[in-house]
Amino acid sequence: MFRIVVAPSGFKECLDAEQVADAIQAGIRRVIPGSVVDTVPLIDGGEGSARLLARATGGTLVPVTVTGPVGDPVAAHFALLDDDTAFVEMAAAAGLSLVPPSGRDPGRTTSRGVGELIRAALDTGARRIVVGCGDSGTCDGGAGALQALGVRITDEAGREIGPGGAELLRAHRVEASVLDPRLSEVDMTVAVNPRNALCGPDGVARRYGPQKGASAQDVELLSSAMSNWARLLDPDLAELPGAGASGGLAAGLAGVLGARLESRFDMFLTSADLEQRLRTADLVITAEGAIDASTALGKIPTEVARRAKRHGKPVIALCGTIGPGADTSYEHGIDAITGILTGPVALPDAITRAPALITDATARTLRMLLLGTTLPAA
Repeated sequence: MFRIVVAPSGFKECLDAEQVADAIQAGIRRVIPGSVVDTVPLIDGGEGSARLLARATGGTLVPVTVTGPVGDPVAAHFALLDDDTAFVEMAAAAGLSLVPPSGRDPGRTTSRGVGELIRAALDTGARRIVVGCGDSGTCDGGAGALQALGVRITDEAGREIGPGGAELLRAHRVEASVLDPRLSEVDMTVAVNPRNALCGPDGVARRYGPQKGASAQDVELLSSAMSNWARLLDPDLAELPGAGASGGLAAGLAGVLGARLESRFDMFLTSADLEQRLRTADLVITAEGAIDASTALGKIPTEVARRAKRHGKPVIALCGTIGPGADTSYEHGIDAITGILTGPVALPDAITRAPALITDATARTLRMLLLGTTLPAA
């Protein structure tokens, strides 16, 4: 019996991974109704991760009102698991989806709400906190989160700096003497993409600043700000793998709180038992909102594909859009890429119709695959 493993990411600001998996499964049932479908919705610590993790583990989603990335109150949450572990999703408090297009300026947005979520997790008595990075709308090095936890960051005149990454240029001293004392009793891990550097030519400001609203001039300013931040905290953070995750949040938590940085893929893909499930698959289908040059730099589709190729499994990737550099994914284990759109469509309409578009694209792709199996070999 034909066995298909469906291991997608979510589509940012559209569908979570579970919804994407359900839509793909519907397309499979339309074309190969007798197949065995093993759905493995995957999280990477970004948007929707806390909700899916709570659902998968029987945990509780705890609602908290926090300071949003532009300073307004937002309804956020964290997941409280059954082993005194709290999973704090950075994107729930400071994600890009919480920043209106007109307000996308990483020089001004703040991660303060993430610190407020961590504080709320401490209030529950959590003994272990995992902070998931991804889909952030900030580039403040985690300064806002640290300030929410009691850290004072001041300029040369002793004045506290304001919110936003641009303010890190003024940062001269970091004082943690009034840090929330409960943090010393908690084990903290930050789930990161190890490819995200804090500084340098491929640093977080240069790689992700433009998609968060930064102009070319802003990118240069933020790059200098990150260099100053690393100098203050620990120069080794500049090149520490993963320190640039979520606009440098990982660097701030590691440099001041002593948090450990761990690969989000090793953490989440291992917990999903993905490797074992891939071994028995005949076909693997993964998905993400966009496939482009960045997909090969530690995104879920290529991480799934790399693991599938260890077992010689074919991999199809579905996506909302196929962007520049998508072909590089073929070098990392993906065998075919299918976009779900069939013609021009306004973004709001595409978001509304996304489940049906994914189902239809899955069905089309499988029909072509089945046709290929009937053709004579070259």
